[in-house]
Amino acid sequence: MVVSVLFSCGSRKRKHKSSKSKHRTEHVQRKEDSRKIENTDTPAETQEIVVPKAVSSTDEYIKLYSDIAMEEMKFYNIPASITLAQGILESGSGRGRLAVEANNHFGIKCHEWTGASIRHDDDEDQECFRKYKDAKYSYRDHSLFLTERKRYSGLFELDIDDYKGWAKGLRAAGYATDRKYPEKLISLIERYQLYTYDDVVTGKAPKRAKSSLSNPEDVHYVVKGDTLYSISRRYNISVKELQKLNGLRDTTISIGQALIVKS
Repeated sequence: MVVSVLFSCGSRKRKHKSSKSKHRTEHVQRKEDSRKIENTDTPAETQEIVVPKAVSSTDEYIKLYSDIAMEEMKFYNIPASITLAQGILESGSGRGRLAVEANNHFGIKCHEWTGASIRHDDDEDQECFRKYKDAKYSYRDHSLFLTERKRYSGLFELDIDDYKGWAKGLRAAGYATDRKYPEKLISLIERYQLYTYDDVVTGKAPKRAKSSLSNPEDVHYVVKGDTLYSISRRYNISVKELQKLNGLRDTTISIGQALIVKS
């Protein structure tokens, strides 16, 4: 799914929606603040783009961008779990063309953008999308959009870690036309336990969990064929210790689950 941007300057113009895209999400032009998006006034032909690291899986995407999502949560009070889930969904876990070639993880279109850009088929053929110097600026643009659009103000009255409320609220406020958008976000958050990053920011996570989530080497993401025993052998730790570190009552684990593997 690719996100389109609508802008509000006096009167608001609606864009024609073609049959190419069944569901659509929207973004609006945002004002610059003290943490403005870089490269807006850098000529496209001279701007240096940080080539993103190739992402092979959703687990790797989470490891690469979780720190950025948590930082955005600290600045803008948007759950890191929501930001990560939207990034995963909108960018295809960082493997979509806009993410790979333009560091654009939320499908934000040009509209008065003076920096580098890329052409990509969306609602219409070869539309203009923003090209960021670094993916972190795409995350910042996403944060500014949600905080500066009045229709989303109600979301910030929810508990900061209420990811279910945020997922449903985004759809209700008009962020996406896909009726299953909230369920998709919630499914990603629960499958990959993205709510743990909210806990790190709010301080609800145990100290050992904070340390582990900050260091990807201390976390193992369960893949098909894994068992607690095989994981314990891999990290030279006992099954009992694994259970203790992760609050497990038995040996049941699920694909995508994040396990702390270092005490």
